[in-house]
Amino acid sequence: MKVKMILPALTEAKSPFFRPIKYSLFPPLGLATLAGYLDPSDEIDIQDEHVETLNLDDEPDLVVIQVYITSAFRAYQIADHYRAKGAYVCLGGLHVTSLPEEATAHADTIFLGPGEDIWPEFLRDFRRGQAGARYESKVRTLIGLPPIRRDLLKRELYLVPNSIVVSRGCPHHCDFCYKDAFFQGGKGFYTQTVEAALAEINRLPGRHLYFLDDHLFGNVRFASALFEGMRGMNRLWQAAGTVQAILQQPKMLELAVESGLRSLFVGFETLNPNNLRAQNKYQNLNRDYHAAIQRLHDHGVMVNGSFVFGMDDDDESVFDRTVDWAVSQGIETATFHILTPYPGTALHDRMAAQGRILHNDWDLYDTRHTVFRPAKMSPEALEAGYWRAYGEFYKWSSIFKGAWAKDFWSARLRHIAYAGGWKKLEPMWDFIIWAKRATRMLPVLEAVLEGKQVNKVNKVENVNRGEGLEGVREGEARPAIKSPGYATTPVETG
Repeated sequence: MKVKMILPALTEAKSPFFRPIKYSLFPPLGLATLAGYLDPSDEIDIQDEHVETLNLDDEPDLVVIQVYITSAFRAYQIADHYRAKGAYVCLGGLHVTSLPEEATAHADTIFLGPGEDIWPEFLRDFRRGQAGARYESKVRTLIGLPPIRRDLLKRELYLVPNSIVVSRGCPHHCDFCYKDAFFQGGKGFYTQTVEAALAEINRLPGRHLYFLDDHLFGNVRFASALFEGMRGMNRLWQAAGTVQAILQQPKMLELAVESGLRSLFVGFETLNPNNLRAQNKYQNLNRDYHAAIQRLHDHGVMVNGSFVFGMDDDDESVFDRTVDWAVSQGIETATFHILTPYPGTALHDRMAAQGRILHNDWDLYDTRHTVFRPAKMSPEALEAGYWRAYGEFYKWSSIFKGAWAKDFWSARLRHIAYAGGWKKLEPMWDFIIWAKRATRMLPVLEAVLEGKQVNKVNKVENVNRGEGLEGVREGEARPAIKSPGYATTPVETG
């Protein structure tokens, strides 16, 4: 049969603030994973609207659409189009799981939760002409996952074609996390076998990898064995982790670095412990952010820090305080978000009960717009502060100040190249994406990531010369530094 698999463009990808490089990073790995369950004789077409114009004139037998909240209206439009042409349409993803009744009006079948168990069940039913209207995931396992159909992905259109996921979900449960509702009804965190994960890595060409797992370090035994198995592969890789994992699992961090870790997304989220308590992040209280950053930098690992504005204890001073702190710590890149009460989350339930949600225009639930009434500032002030924070963090004076938080020239130059290249070369990136040459820039990314563990090596040399270390002890008091933290799913990559 003819199968069409579509990732509709997020609304923000079509906005006036569109940054082509942001939406040309990763191919639609989830759809390629589902494609692995289809028969070799099936004719499969995967299209990603972020990097190509959709062909809507074809006549597939089966259409599968992955739906996020800010692509929901576009997804429904595409679904209605194909249903009118007689195709059988399936919808799944985070938004469908959060609001199944809304999605049902636009699909023949909807999927709730991850698809490893329900997608093959649906295919069996569909081929017999007995497909159900709703499939809900209950069995959570990655054992026996078929090889991902990477041959269907248009690698040349992406800067990071070697994205990979070796686990599902997260062991923590934060009130604002969109993923929590997605895994209800079964295990919320589970991994592949180490052997299967290493086999998938071996199938990927080149050196660079990007682990899209919500928390790659979430299972210590699995992560340690994975990193041990990756040693000697000559890989360079990026991922997401937590302050807790960085501070409490030192051997695991060392293994990660030895296996090629060079950049880590870390969700600091807020410098205010009251905000973390309010968002059910008790497990992360009393973590020393500065010590975590120092450990990463000492091992040659760059930091992409995530921060969320608009929590109930935030007033209008939060933007400058957060940016000043992040710059002073030498964080290479930062991702800022406006707190967003996604449907299906505990945060949404709480704000809805308080009458604080302003509207349900999903196009604006993009962490760039204020869709609720903040406690200590106006919605307009929250949005203005969000944009000001980005402007302040990425101006050249801040980039240079952050670079000079490092002790050595090699680390300073790496900081300037990474932060400046990401935010200050917009015309170049726009042209590269337009010319469909994103993958050809991968060697440049690898060259920047390649930066050796200069801080750690040089500091050891300084100690040997008697110059001493300005060490940071966990728990040491310092203004606006000692604060809890946790990494959440990257909504936006810098």
